[in-house]
Amino acid sequence: MSKPFDFDIGRLTGSGNDFTRAAVVFPQKPETFTEAVGRGTFFLETFGCQMNDHDSEKVAGVLLARGYRQVETPEAAGLILYNTCSIREKAAQKVFSRLGEYRARQSEGKIIGVLGCLAQQEGEDIFERAPWVSLVCGSASYRKLPEMLAQLEAGNHRVTGLDTDTDETFETEMTRRDNPFRAYLTIIEGCDKACSYCVVPYTRGPERSRASDSILREVRQLAELGYSEIQLLGQTVNSYKDPTPRKMRFAKLLLAVADVPGIRRVRFTTSHPSDFTPDIVEAMETEPKVCEHVHLPVQSGSTKVLRAMQRTYTREEYLEKIAMIRGASRPIAITTDIIVGFPGETEADFEQTLSLLDEVKYDSLFSFKYSPRPNTPSLKMEDAIPEVEKGRRLAVLQDQQREIQKARHAKLIGETHEVLVSGRSRRENQWSGYTSSYRLANFSSAAQELLGTYVQVRVTGATPNSLVGEHVV
Repeated sequence: MSKPFDFDIGRLTGSGNDFTRAAVVFPQKPETFTEAVGRGTFFLETFGCQMNDHDSEKVAGVLLARGYRQVETPEAAGLILYNTCSIREKAAQKVFSRLGEYRARQSEGKIIGVLGCLAQQEGEDIFERAPWVSLVCGSASYRKLPEMLAQLEAGNHRVTGLDTDTDETFETEMTRRDNPFRAYLTIIEGCDKACSYCVVPYTRGPERSRASDSILREVRQLAELGYSEIQLLGQTVNSYKDPTPRKMRFAKLLLAVADVPGIRRVRFTTSHPSDFTPDIVEAMETEPKVCEHVHLPVQSGSTKVLRAMQRTYTREEYLEKIAMIRGASRPIAITTDIIVGFPGETEADFEQTLSLLDEVKYDSLFSFKYSPRPNTPSLKMEDAIPEVEKGRRLAVLQDQQREIQKARHAKLIGETHEVLVSGRSRRENQWSGYTSSYRLANFSSAAQELLGTYVQVRVTGATPNSLVGEHVV
């Protein structure tokens, strides 16, 4: 959902060396232009993953730097933007439903724009499905967003930005930071893996890695602003290939980010199993700042289904990666993604997925029913699984995983873990935050103010989705 900009919490960071705190005064746009977009007000709603969240930070930063003001409702905005996801059919349907809700607002002089993956996937067809939309812009074109809005002001009713093969996606004029403690940083955009069900290569384009010196410069600037946790992002983040003569490998980049003064935690997501190498585990073993959590999507426990998905590894090869991670000298939490009901998935294939859960014992997982997506090879596959059966398999999978998580969390009772405090409950003396292994901890403390601090929490109880504890002073 949209997040109102708060000068006490949010921050603006700029590209290059021009990073600054949010309380800076930005130059205003010409009044004729701001009048055309409701005197410079915008509403931004985000759907999808962490990369979409970070893309919205980029979009908001560009607009705020040009004098726009973010508002909390579309009714108060002259410019309404939806940053979209298309990885699942349900997400795409939600966006078009939202567009339908605001159809009448075109007559109110508002400008409506569709950004992100759905914009890239559907392109100009969005104008046909929703003629009241005036702007369609993919993630690689956010740097050009002010130019596109200027075209709208000049009288153009349909403006697009649909490039994909460009490095401009990494840096925008300004980035608004929603979280005052953790900063997202995209290091690789796009994907070359071509899974048969996935639209990412089509919506995000081919893999393009950001220069290591640019990444480290931004990390240093973020640290100077007070950010202590950095999360490196990419559709296949560990496929990172430094385009500079340094040729810094992903594992070395993790260590270099951790070495920046002021940085206390380094996270990364999402990893691809085929590119998960021993040196990544070694980096996690030797540098405590590199968080002990790996998100390693498997999608299915059946080699037959994995081949149909074009996942580039077998069940056995995936389990070799798991054994490598479990064999580390430091306990590492493992999470994953699983799709049920892929075309041709038999009951025996599904049972192999359930047995994989028992063997790996994931700390958590994201699970989905297969949904056909445009421009993907799986659209032409036969043996579609009925929706009712997909739902049954999803429920069985989630019930089994819930028991696994309950047991794994119960084993942590009595241990003490460091937590970065990021939330405060309405209940008195109740706080929340994440451990280095990315487990949510809800705990009690009599302290007056803990937000943004690192505290020791003794685990006294557990649920399938979180730890319960008390602050150890």
